[in-house]
Amino acid sequence: MEAWDVVVVGAGTSALRAAIACSDEGVSPLMIDGAGVGSASGAQPTSGIAASIGELDSSAHCDDTISAGGDEVDHSSASRVCGEGVEILAELERWGLVLRRSADGLPHSSKLPGHSVARVSGCGDSTSMEITHVLEEQAIKRGIKRVSDLLPLKIVMDNGQARGVVALDVLNGELRAIQAKAVILATEGYQGLWTNPNEGDGAGSALALSAGIKLAGMGFAPRHPLTVRGCGIHIPLDVLGSGGRIRKENGEDVEPEGVNGDEQCILDLRELSADSLVWFAQSSSRVKERTGLDISREVVPIVAGFAETTGGIPCTESGRAIDNQNPEGDSGSMWYTGLYAAGRSSNNGMHGSGLLPGNLILEDLVSGRSAGSDAAIWSKDVDFGGASQIEEAVNESLERIDKLKSAEGLTVGDVTSKLAKLMEAHHASDSGQNGSSTLEGIKGLIASGIGLTDKSSNMNTELVSAIKLEGLLSIAEAIAESG
Repeated sequence: MEAWDVVVVGAGTSALRAAIACSDEGVSPLMIDGAGVGSASGAQPTSGIAASIGELDSSAHCDDTISAGGDEVDHSSASRVCGEGVEILAELERWGLVLRRSADGLPHSSKLPGHSVARVSGCGDSTSMEITHVLEEQAIKRGIKRVSDLLPLKIVMDNGQARGVVALDVLNGELRAIQAKAVILATEGYQGLWTNPNEGDGAGSALALSAGIKLAGMGFAPRHPLTVRGCGIHIPLDVLGSGGRIRKENGEDVEPEGVNGDEQCILDLRELSADSLVWFAQSSSRVKERTGLDISREVVPIVAGFAETTGGIPCTESGRAIDNQNPEGDSGSMWYTGLYAAGRSSNNGMHGSGLLPGNLILEDLVSGRSAGSDAAIWSKDVDFGGASQIEEAVNESLERIDKLKSAEGLTVGDVTSKLAKLMEAHHASDSGQNGSSTLEGIKGLIASGIGLTDKSSNMNTELVSAIKLEGLLSIAEAIAESG
């Protein structure tokens, strides 16, 4: 059994930033993820990074965040995250991020829907990829150990304390037991519920649920209004700050929230300048390849699609996972020792029931840094433990895999399709009024089971998909139960 002070589960922006923070505090973390190294680089951004460049302070940014998220927003979290925007952006620039710039030499800022001023900066449609590359370089410089193709199966808990992780080595089919003083869950969101697990399997949230942790913020799932109809390409909202316009088919302009209606809408990018168009060349190429449309001459049909999620593990400002369901209702009165969450795996209440463009990547970076720093400092003063619990978790994981390989049931494709239809119907209803029927349908899928055609151990991608689907089913159940 190997042992690491801190294990970071994930490969994207928040996971990398958490690992860097650990290293900067003098602790060597281990990063693990079920996909290959660099897989997170291909994520399509839905907007850039919101930061109060040129403003006296971040108070207006915080106010806009609260307006977008409503009464459910945690004002303290919103104030803290918004207040770190300029520092986060400056840090990325010091590390080599090449931002789109304005004529005065400052980072170019776009005024996107929900913002009172121009505040969203980035690298066009390469924002996620470029930030990930910069963070990967910093991780390499620090000698941070990363293991790809290692799919986490179970977080080992001992009376509310994290003791390690059990993971499946996808390459050889063997289980790997990893003892840890602290575990940081920083995986992608669970937007794959509406499409397929490869679009976002919500591994961190699923691991938390299996450990008995109740998720927060599951009643809201933001929709991205610039999703190309019929192919799922997400065009960043930044185009709206560079001359892009959303219109009804009769030519009438409409706000992004209008795309959620029944009337079909189009995205008109024909007025983008040559200087702006170069920053969205990847989106242009994707649309051309998948639909045959030339955005410089033709309009693009769009729908409101699921591109990201904000629900997850309730946590403190430092990223500590908490139990906010205690009898007294006092959120944060109890935390899970040594267990942290960041990015799309976490929920600190900042977004509430809405999502302000540019806040998601910002929170990824802020929460990753906070969780990594706190986990590293905390791990220096505690001992390893839970060896017997880890061995028991290995045996339970073996039984789970054997059961999957021998079970009869629906195919992975059938479960994926049926689950997506159930979730689409659930969110198409007003305020989740069909929650009971959705829950019944999900329980039916769980009872039907997943049958595998591939019973092998080495590189069994069907088994990996089935494990991810099991996690997504548990998340779907939590969403349906939350109403």
